[in-house]
Amino acid sequence: MSDKKKIFILTILCLLSCSLFLFLGVNKNNIGYFLPRRTTKILAIIISGYCIGYSTVSFQTITNNRILTPSVIGLDSLYMFVQTVIVFFFGSRTLSMMSGYTNYFISIGFMIFFSLILFVVLFLKENRNLYFLILAGMIIGNFFGGLSTFMQVILDPNEFLILQGKMFASFSNINEELLFISIAIIVILFIMTIQDYNKLDVLSLGKEHSINLGINYNYFVLKNLIVISILVAVSTALTGPITFLGILVASISRELMKTYKHTYRILCSVLIGIFALVFGQFLVEKVFTFNTTISTIINLVGGIYFIYLILKEAKR
Repeated sequence: MSDKKKIFILTILCLLSCSLFLFLGVNKNNIGYFLPRRTTKILAIIISGYCIGYSTVSFQTITNNRILTPSVIGLDSLYMFVQTVIVFFFGSRTLSMMSGYTNYFISIGFMIFFSLILFVVLFLKENRNLYFLILAGMIIGNFFGGLSTFMQVILDPNEFLILQGKMFASFSNINEELLFISIAIIVILFIMTIQDYNKLDVLSLGKEHSINLGINYNYFVLKNLIVISILVAVSTALTGPITFLGILVASISRELMKTYKHTYRILCSVLIGIFALVFGQFLVEKVFTFNTTISTIINLVGGIYFIYLILKEAKR
């Protein structure tokens, strides 16, 4: 089966799953209540699917590694650190009373600022390669995670319950105003990166070959790392962290799309991400009746698949 046919089938599956999620149980008496709320969830899922799909595939191409995801930079840990600091020093009431804009822009601002410092200071320095940047990101991410855990342990249990809601991704209470801001950011980034797909094809050959073929390696990698950090920041601040979705969609996309072309691989990853999130949200609402979270389901499946990938790579 050709890659175009696979993309077509995935597109149909996404449209059917989204339609089923939107209209299941809807009638003329409740359509005014259910449809707007479900539409908001679908839009948030599409944003998260695009952010995670594009950022993971491009990050794996840049690092030339099939297991790494943008989460190794430590952005998820930084997000939880920011939320924990707010509750620890100012109380859970402050976190609850914060307007959607305030928390959203504080979270995105800190994550992007941290990424820029990391990229500019470490990556652009002479004799500093990309793997040094990744290692530094992992160490700093673990540092933020350790600080967050320390503060969470000594928090009042009632305040910790408020904070716990930020630890897991949720599509149930999406702020519509933040949703439209996120869409605007994604559209701008999409326009900025649409011409980069062919360059990513070249970059997949390796650093030396891409430089020989005319790619400005440092500039191109830095640009994509900044775009990746913004996408991860937007997705995380809007819905919360979903750690293992990236490795799941990127790996399945690589298995389905045998081509080197990132146009197909990224689109496939985005479609798989959307389908997985819609199906996961359906399970949360209809099967588990909100007794679990979508990130718990995704991380369970993704974690098992991640272990499988490690074992598979170890046999090579």
